[in-house]
Order: sequence, then structure tokens, then C-alpha cells
Amino acid sequence: MPILILYQRDDCHLCDLALEVLAHARVPEFDSVFIDGDDALEARYGLRVPVLRDDARGLELEWPFDSAGLRRWLDA
Repeated sequence: MPILILYQRDDCHLCDLALEVLAHARVPEFDSVFIDGDDALEARYGLRVPVLRDDARGLELEWPFDSAGLRRWLDA
């Protein structure tokens, strides 16, 4: 089972859209990590959020993604 992490920001419209895609794709559990105020995460993800990371595989899916593309990425 993948360990999914959604890196996001507070008050981020694109992050809200990514959450909708995750719900539509019926993604099981995932963790939300807010990068605001974390210098290391800001440096890594600052301009790229939202980013979905499969920690088990070490893979990241950057926005934009849709539910079909997300399902393919998860099943790969």
C-alpha cells in the first residue's frame, strides 16, 4: 500500500482542487503536510505545490493532475 503525502499550503486554491481530484479518484488514506513556515519544505516545494508524493516508491506527482492520470500514476 503506498504511503501518500500531499504537500500543500494554507489558502491555496490549487491545493483545494488537488484535494477534490483525490476525493474523485477515491484515493485511500493520505497525509496532508503544510509547507508554510518550514524552511526545508518551502525550499523543496515552494513553487510546486500541490505535490503528491508516494513515499514508498520515492515518486512525486506534480500539479496539474486529474483523477484518471492520478489512478494511472498510483497503479504504475
